[in-house]
Parts: sequence; structure tokens; C-alpha cells
Amino acid sequence: MSTQNRYSAEVRERGVRLVLENQGEHPSQWAAMESIAPKLGCTPETLRKWVRQAERDLGKRPGISTEERQRLKQLERENLELRRANEILRKASAFFAQAELDRRGK
Repeated sequence: MSTQNRYSAEVRERGVRLVLENQGEHPSQWAAMESIAPKLGCTPETLRKWVRQAERDLGKRPGISTEERQRLKQLERENLELRRANEILRKASAFFAQAELDRRGK
């Protein structure tokens, strides 16, 4: 399940930087986003998401940082893999235990 990023990291960083640098020239941060987004070729809502994540990464806003989110995804994948391995081992153990019982009965 791979997601394709429509915008490069450079475009995202530039958009966030422009909003943070120019928000004082606008009545609100949203107004700055509405002004800057068309210049980047994205919607204001997309730019807002980038800015909010950048604020979380900088510790200015509560929430999970990008680094923490990547680590969490890695741990979830590892957990899933371990659950699958445990299930395989559980089934193999039951199979061999039953085979041993059948062998002893003869």
C-alpha cells in the first residue's frame, strides 16, 4: 500500500517557509495560506496540513511528529510480522503434537 506524493519535499518545505515568514503580512495564517497556495500549485488546505505537521515537528503544536509517526509505522509492521510468525509456530506445534499422539497410539 504505497502512497505517491504529488509534491516534492522541496515544494513542501518552501510552502511552509513562505507561510511562516509571511503570516505577519496577512490578517491570519489562513489568509497567508490562501495567498501562497496558488503560487505553489496546491490548495490552501494542502498547505495548511503541511504547516500543521511542520509545527508539530518543531514542537510548536501538540501531536505526533513525522519521525515518531515513521517509527510507529515501523513498529506496527514488525508487530504484524511477529503475530504472523507466532500463528505459524502455534499451528505447526499443534500439528506435530497431534502427529506425535497418533504415532504413540499405534
